[in-house]
Amino acid sequence: MNFEGLDPGLAEFSPAMHSTLDPVLDAHLNPSLLQNVQLDPEGVALEALPVQESVHIMEGVYSELHSVVAEVGVPVSVSHFDLHEEMLWVGSHGGHATSFFGPALERYSSFQVNGGDDIRQIQSLENGILFLTKNNLKYMARGGLIIFDYLLDENEDMHSVLLTDNSTLLVGGLQNHILEIDLNTVQETQKYAVETPGVTIMRQTNRFFFCGHTSGKVSLRDLRSFKVEHEFDAFSGSLSDFDVHGNLLAACGFSSRLTGLACDRFLKVYDLRMMRAITPLQVHVDPAFLRFIPTYTSRLAIISQSGQCQFCEPTGLANPADIFHVNPVGPLLMTFDVSASKQALAFGDSEGCVHLWTDSPEPSFNPYSRETEFALPCLVDSLPPLDWSQDLLPLSLIPVPLTTDALLSDWPAANSAPAPRRAPPVDAEILRTMKKVGFIGYAPNPRTRLRNQIPYRLKESDHEFDNFSQITESPTGREEEPLHIVSKKYRKVTIKYSKLGLEDFDFKHYNKTLFAGLEPHIPNAYCNCMIQVLYFLEPVRCLIQNHLCQKEFCLACELGFLFHMLDLSRGDPCQGSNFLRAFRTIPEASALGLILADSDEASGKGSLARLIQRWNRFILTQLHQDMQELEVPQAYRGAGGSSFCSSGDSIIGQLFSCEMENCSLCRCGSETVRASSTLLFTLSYPEGSICDKTGKNYDFAQVLKRSICLEQNTQAWCDNCEKYQPTIQTRNIRHLPDILVINCEVNSSKEADFWRLQAEVAFKIAVKKFGGEIKSKEFALADRKELRSPEGFLCSSIEELKNVWLPFSIRMKMTKNKGLDVCNWADEHEWGPARAEEELGVYVYDLMATVVHILDSRTGGSLVAHIKVGETYHQRKEGVTHQQWYLFNDFLIEPIDKYEAVQFDMNWKVPAILYYVKRNLNSRYNLNIKNPIEASVLLAEASLARKQRKTHTTFIPLMLNEMPQVGDLVGLDAEFVTLNEEEAELRSDGTKSTIKPSQMSVARITCVRGQGPNEGIPFIDDYISTQEQVVDYLTQYSGIKPGDLDAKISSKHLTTLKSTYLKLRFLIDIGVKFVGHGLQKDFRVINLMVPKDQVLDTVYLFHMPRKRMISLRFLAWYFLDLKIQGETHDSIEDARTALQLYRKYLELSKNGTEPESFHKVLKGLYEKGRKMDWKVPEPESQTSPKNAAVFSSVLAL
Repeated sequence: MNFEGLDPGLAEFSPAMHSTLDPVLDAHLNPSLLQNVQLDPEGVALEALPVQESVHIMEGVYSELHSVVAEVGVPVSVSHFDLHEEMLWVGSHGGHATSFFGPALERYSSFQVNGGDDIRQIQSLENGILFLTKNNLKYMARGGLIIFDYLLDENEDMHSVLLTDNSTLLVGGLQNHILEIDLNTVQETQKYAVETPGVTIMRQTNRFFFCGHTSGKVSLRDLRSFKVEHEFDAFSGSLSDFDVHGNLLAACGFSSRLTGLACDRFLKVYDLRMMRAITPLQVHVDPAFLRFIPTYTSRLAIISQSGQCQFCEPTGLANPADIFHVNPVGPLLMTFDVSASKQALAFGDSEGCVHLWTDSPEPSFNPYSRETEFALPCLVDSLPPLDWSQDLLPLSLIPVPLTTDALLSDWPAANSAPAPRRAPPVDAEILRTMKKVGFIGYAPNPRTRLRNQIPYRLKESDHEFDNFSQITESPTGREEEPLHIVSKKYRKVTIKYSKLGLEDFDFKHYNKTLFAGLEPHIPNAYCNCMIQVLYFLEPVRCLIQNHLCQKEFCLACELGFLFHMLDLSRGDPCQGSNFLRAFRTIPEASALGLILADSDEASGKGSLARLIQRWNRFILTQLHQDMQELEVPQAYRGAGGSSFCSSGDSIIGQLFSCEMENCSLCRCGSETVRASSTLLFTLSYPEGSICDKTGKNYDFAQVLKRSICLEQNTQAWCDNCEKYQPTIQTRNIRHLPDILVINCEVNSSKEADFWRLQAEVAFKIAVKKFGGEIKSKEFALADRKELRSPEGFLCSSIEELKNVWLPFSIRMKMTKNKGLDVCNWADEHEWGPARAEEELGVYVYDLMATVVHILDSRTGGSLVAHIKVGETYHQRKEGVTHQQWYLFNDFLIEPIDKYEAVQFDMNWKVPAILYYVKRNLNSRYNLNIKNPIEASVLLAEASLARKQRKTHTTFIPLMLNEMPQVGDLVGLDAEFVTLNEEEAELRSDGTKSTIKPSQMSVARITCVRGQGPNEGIPFIDDYISTQEQVVDYLTQYSGIKPGDLDAKISSKHLTTLKSTYLKLRFLIDIGVKFVGHGLQKDFRVINLMVPKDQVLDTVYLFHMPRKRMISLRFLAWYFLDLKIQGETHDSIEDARTALQLYRKYLELSKNGTEPESFHKVLKGLYEKGRKMDWKVPEPESQTSPKNAAVFSSVLAL
């Protein structure tokens, strides 16, 4: 089963569906998995769920017989009926395997196969079971003992196995080869090259091997040579499943649509006798799995992920009456298998439950199964107890085997001698930095060895270069290590967290410009570099900020909000948490594999270059679709259409789209022309040149022209011949885009060698052109005119010509016969008036950005961008008019020389994406930004909660005559819940080091009026609905309870985050001043950038330098004689209290005119706090600080 196109999202466990289910959580699982499961203490055991007596199974009709839980909350990844015994095997996403015996599904064995990767396929053999994970093949006995453990290359990503005979196994995956492994010797015997990579499903008949590819193709291969005999191009998107029976092959999958990948409801059926497709079979469910179940007919079972099942004939019509439904505990079915006897079907869902459907009350899994061996009963209870407290207890009571042989531990003295292990020497760096406290020394870890691991044997050559040593946690370490190939500024940057969080982290050390970086600690923040590229495209920046629609999760809207923050920032880093939150909800992003798990992102698993290129294609397509929705928003009544939009294509299409003609010429002479468009191009390298080491020179323009005007031979349907025929596919350009986007596709060493070879050839040509000899590194200014690269740009050093093949500018010309001329362009070439040249179809494109993949085995690699920042950005930020290239490495921003942007040392710096823009692009578009958010967003709106009533309303919305003005006060407070717990470690000296902070999500936002007759009355009190799993509601500190954020059961005023975000954005844009306590953290989690002059934070108003911050509860008790935050926090109470404290501050400081007298008040506050240990007294003790002598200064004022 190919899981690449499936939605991995999980829904909440519904206890009402299985009220008698009593899950027992395995010890290695997180207890939070049971947070939504109601346990019945008198329910049945976990081993099986017996069918109710009223259930009657009809002969010949499949019905549910049993349901059983394999692992609570852990999705089932694969199921398999044992071919030798009456057993069902189940593998989970957590790498755990469980077996069940017989149709009653009695638990037989359960063990861990892999610690981190999911089990992808199970194959039963006579003596054990084969388990396949990502890069590991493990053969285990049915009881759990390991027979062998074969570790594949760590770069492998395996998905399928096929047992060709009793001792030979084929293993395939996402790479471009299939391995043949001998099970007797446990060695790789053959490696077959695969032209189309991504083999996720394999089948076998007596004629062919069948390989299913992620690209949607099914290839038929010879049984002996493994050569391709035939190929079916089944689906344009991706293949989900296929099966073969007799002379028929049936497949289901995903097709490419304008909106992305969509599940195709037509099953593709092929006749293997004539090797052609027959009439597709339309079904009434979304097919994710299919199997032939040949009994009296060759019927097909088609299963959807939602649990719908349909039986139909592959050559007939599907009948809706043949649909039945599996009731999974989780929202999705993850796996499906059919027993060898065809009497039983097994389904595994996303909550760890397995459902067995049979066509008889007493089914058998195999026609002839052998007896299963069960463990012997435990004999410990029959042994007499021993009292160890008695000294005279005879040890002979302990049963030991009687033997006359010598014991293994009884070594003769001649063969043994005491030899204590020599202690390893202490690292010199540790001795140099060690500080002693008493007789104990403390030193920072120099990171020269793996943590908690010491080698047993010390070699003389122990000072060799270690791949894990000398890792700097930031690009500015103590000194440059000579053995580190990656330059410091290109290394992966991390944030050092202290007990104050980010407040004392010096971001200015990494970014001395006024441009804003992006923080990398958020899940799926690998796309930070591409967000910066899109931001520095001036038309895109203006377009996105003018866009606003009614969709809850619109990437264009969220990107516009993020761009607004980047505009406001003056060098402070921003974070794209809201944008990435919306990104994770897009089904297409999950189907394309763009959503990374935290473990994969931290370890750098997978190719980041491929990932960012897929993300590049996805984001352009998604923005194009979002901008095409021209309907007037209704939820946000003030949002008008963008000034960029027209009645036809979107502005993204105008900027990036290239119109093309695809011609298909059959050998019969029939030609078919079809118009299409694309938003980007992929480099296609000359065939044979990748393996050619002779040094043949290819200009980048030549390769680019070949990639744009692509010509290839492929099998296609010919209407004239009425069959698939070899055709010549050519592509001609009708209209060139304003922004040319290129995916480099340097995904293997072959493409990297091509770039390296072309750079070496270009370097030799440049040196030869200069005169053949380079005696000095630097050249006089007069000589610079002579030293040019083949691309034509000037350089001042011979070093700047190394590793350069990419030109800064290219020239494109449309010919009259629909041809395209492309050439490298240098600044010295004459360029006439832009309009006149463009009327002739001539355009010059300038390089604007390059996104590169940094290969660093120590940190897992990273992605950075070189961006040419234009004049308008410098004018807004720095007040100067010039252009400059910058390096953007998350929150590290540094100006660089322009030649550095095109130098690619393929050992560590690999190009991934190129952006070229037409010269004078900004003059073609209206770059005015009109804020689309209007005051109507503050008016009353409906709640998402179904049970919310007016009697539960806690706020009064603003009226039209109450709209805030510039300088008005607004009290604000927010409450949060935790989505991911903090990751920390304890140092040797007992202090805690935060590795990754907890991920918070805003749950409630309250705004109260700060002036007028209704001062203190809230006008916003929104609970924010979330679709992500909450691990901790923090009820003691937030007042949020489970169910408050669930639209089905909540009684609160529930809204979307986007709705409340727009309200706060309007208040910020109008110029109000926010009053609150600890607003810096609130705005950070909400993901808002607020100017400092609009924030009045009582944390800092009542704070003395180099002293602790004081809680709102203590300030309210001390100054206002109020007891707040008793059992839980309430945001309305906190916001109202902060407003009163601000009024008190103005009163005590005489509106800020008497700082000295207010300083005395603060001193009295801190003295009282130290005496009270900063705790508010209980009601029976002193209730007011006004009786204290230290408050006399306040009374005097």
